[in-house]
Formats: sequence, C-alpha cells, structure tokens
Amino acid sequence: MNRLNRKIEYAFIALKYMRGKYAGQITTVKEICEATGIPFDATSKVMQQMAQAKILKSEQGPAGGYLLTSDLSKVTLHEIIELTTGSVDVVRCLKSKRDCEFLRNCNVVSPMKTLSHKLNEFYQTLSVAEILGS
Repeated sequence: MNRLNRKIEYAFIALKYMRGKYAGQITTVKEICEATGIPFDATSKVMQQMAQAKILKSEQGPAGGYLLTSDLSKVTLHEIIELTTGSVDVVRCLKSKRDCEFLRNCNVVSPMKTLSHKLNEFYQTLSVAEILGS
C-alpha cells in the first residue's frame, strides 16, 4: 500500500554508495549508475534535487561530480520524499481537491488527513543514516 517511489530508492542507493567513499571524494552519476545498475537519467535528476537541497554539493567541470556534504543522521526520510516526489500525502485529495471525483460524497477525508499526518510525523523521525544502517 505505501510503496516508496523509485526516485526515493535511487536517492538511497546513491547516498549509500557515496557514503562508502572517502570524505571529500567526488562521485559522478555515471559511476554510481555503473556500480549499481540504476538508470542514469532518473538518478541524475535525483542527484540534482539533493544538491539543490544542500544534501550534496555539485562540482562542475571535467573532473566534477557530487560530494556528500550532509550528515545523513540529520536528513530525514520525509525530506528525501518531499524533494524527490514533492508530496508525502497518502491520497490525492489532500494535495488538490480538484483531483478527486468522489470528494463530494467522501466520508474518509478526515481519517485520511489523520493517517497522512501520522505518516508524516513518522517519516520525520527516520534519518537516512538509520535507514541505510549507520
């Protein structure tokens, strides 16, 4: 029911790979994809998003790539979900009322809000380091 989006998986795969490098060692998207088998384009986009969120630092140029700059014990699952998929809501109507054809007669909006709130709270308690195995 609550399956994580593939982009979140790619973020975790990349972060785990980068965490295994020496401090200050640049990693390219190509290197991660070749080592792990994940798709280049989707991984590249996720890496850019993590750089914009200051989890990674992007180094430009021919010897460029990404550096892990954040303490992964301070980055939460909630942050990764939000930056890769944009939303943590469990049902569409919580994000946009226009997306639900059942809203007029729906009797579970309030319980879905509660569920979404509880999941958000839980996701905020899980650090990336904890998930990856510190």
